Amino acid sequence: YANPVYAYGLETFAKDAKDAGIDGLIIVDLPPEESEDLEKDCANTGLDLIRLVTPTTSDQRLNTLLKGAGGFLYYVSITGVTGAKKADLSAISPHIESIKKQSGMKVAIGFGIKTPEDAAKFGEIGDAVVVGSAIVQTIADNQTAADLPQKVVIQVRELAQAIKNL
Repeated sequence: YANPVYAYGLETFAKDAKDAGIDGLIIVDLPPEESEDLEKDCANTGLDLIRLVTPTTSDQRLNTLLKGAGGFLYYVSITGVTGAKKADLSAISPHIESIKKQSGMKVAIGFGIKTPEDAAKFGEIGDAVVVGSAIVQTIADNQTAADLPQKVVIQVRELAQAIKNL
């Protein structure tokens, strides 16, 4: 979120982030119309500013998002809250194709990707997939399990294998 970054100080934050080994930033509540100062500090330190794109992003809005964007685009594949529902591959596939063509950037797809099967399907149209809520759910469901770390490792391994098989 932008507030802690601004409170820390943009230039100092960008420098310290880079020094810590960070390659890029996703600041979910910072629209491109208000990110010019952070864009400059990211450019000066070699950090990528990763933009979010959604199913409702128009071509005109994408042009705005691309200004100052770097690294890759993060495609939020569903509208609503993360983990709440599944993404519809047939609905977003043409949009991803259009975004890649218009932007020339890699696209990581996140939100609504829960299973290895989901990861494989979305991996076919995206350059990367992001799984978060499903892993958090595994942790929540197994908080007292002695083998919790192994359960998470197995889950992540299965997700990764689904992508490697493409």
